Amino acid sequence: MEGVLATTMSAIGWMVGLAFLGLGIGLGIMGSKVAEAVGRNPETKSDVVHSVLMVAIVLVILLLLLFVFIFLLLFFNPFLA
Repeated sequence: MEGVLATTMSAIGWMVGLAFLGLGIGLGIMGSKVAEAVGRNPETKSDVVHSVLMVAIVLVILLLLLFVFIFLLLFFNPFLA
């Protein structure tokens, strides 16, 4: 039983760590591309920013769903039965 809990905690740590790493790298690349796009064509700034904010909102929602999955693994672990 301790092995299952230890493995679950390790998997949760990897999931959260890689999710935040990927999110940080992805948002950083997206931010640099937004700066390039606005620098080339400043009059489309509002359109570009609105579309980027929509993508960021979707990413945050997916991150929240990851936390829901993590809490399910922590408190309702199917491998402990």
